[in-house]
Amino acid sequence: MLGWALTFLIIALIAAVLGFGGIAGAAVEIAKIIFFVAIVLFVIAAIVGLVRGRSPPL
Repeated sequence: MLGWALTFLIIALIAAVLGFGGIAGAAVEIAKIIFFVAIVLFVIAAIVGLVRGRSPPL
């Protein structure tokens, strides 16, 4: 997901340089949303990993 956020950020930068303000703004907003979703999913996965712990070796 962070790859997608980086992709939209690069699209926003290119659009801003070329003068497409509306597209750049929309791409930045999408990048922010995807970034925060990725962070939330990472935190949830980390908490679940800590709660479950490691399974005993067989």
